[in-house]
Amino acid sequence: MNSILLNTLKGEKTERPPVWFMRQAGRVLPSYLKLKKDYTFWQMMKNPEIAAKVTLLPVHDLGVDAAILFSDILVIPYAMGMGLDFTDAGPVFEHPLAFRENPLEGLDPDETKLNYIYDVVDEIIKTRPENTPLIGFCGAPLTVLLFMLQGLGRKGDFPDATKFIYRNIETVKTLIDKITNLSIIYAKGQIKHGVEVFQLFDTHAGILPFKLYKQLFMPAVNKIAAAVRETGTPFIFFPKGIGNGITHITPETCDYLSIDWQTPIADARKIVDKNIGLQGNVDPRLLFSSKEEIEKQLQPYIEFGQKNHNWIFNLGHGFMPGIPFENAKFLTDWVRNTNWKR
Repeated sequence: MNSILLNTLKGEKTERPPVWFMRQAGRVLPSYLKLKKDYTFWQMMKNPEIAAKVTLLPVHDLGVDAAILFSDILVIPYAMGMGLDFTDAGPVFEHPLAFRENPLEGLDPDETKLNYIYDVVDEIIKTRPENTPLIGFCGAPLTVLLFMLQGLGRKGDFPDATKFIYRNIETVKTLIDKITNLSIIYAKGQIKHGVEVFQLFDTHAGILPFKLYKQLFMPAVNKIAAAVRETGTPFIFFPKGIGNGITHITPETCDYLSIDWQTPIADARKIVDKNIGLQGNVDPRLLFSSKEEIEKQLQPYIEFGQKNHNWIFNLGHGFMPGIPFENAKFLTDWVRNTNWKR
């Protein structure tokens, strides 16, 4: 496959950075919003033809350099036996673990509950445009555990979940192991069916002090990373909000580190191990600005991209609801048409 993303991940020099976006399959795409009127989120995820179509919409509509699997990080707890529903207010679990008398009871991993996702991957591989790589993903153990404990999709600070973590360290370690082991099976399953790149999302990595995060959760991240990289698949890690913790990320953990919008990309490059490539980190809220302001704020990235070939252009988090499609398209076109002076 002649892909600018895969070539960059291999360490080859390209004329521009590759571009894709987190949460690109949805939200800002009129074609997705139209499709969403006829299906629930679960129906879209579980129908291989529809899920494959949604996965590929941003390739056709935005012109990005890669597709990312249309799915959700909470398919892991669902496969562990937790009742899950996707509502207008976000994902909701029937019986969150933090409120159970025995949080470990009834968590029985069932790999077959993930088979429909592999069917989706098969359909994407069959229908994707030529030279379009597919990025697979799963949620990192901390972020997944927070949802399992709290139960409410939009409870951003997870007060009951964090209280549970501090009060029940040994139980938390057992839960981390369960999530990690099934996540490895899931990642390998995606790769077996054709995924070429894998990203681990830790959207809420910054909710704990980095010292505790490193102690409890980094071993699990490294375990997932090792399992993915054993297959020869490039591994991207996105630990949003860990701040100066990125200085502790080593080449053992990832091939590429995705940087959030709180950390300037040039600063990240100075403090992250030089053997790790970077991804990111445009503030998604910038896309609520005018095109003139967007272009003005993007100028420093040209100098950065000129000097750094091991960099993937992306956001510092996912697309947000209400971002104008025209601005998302403008951003993609800007990356593709800018003279990167390479």
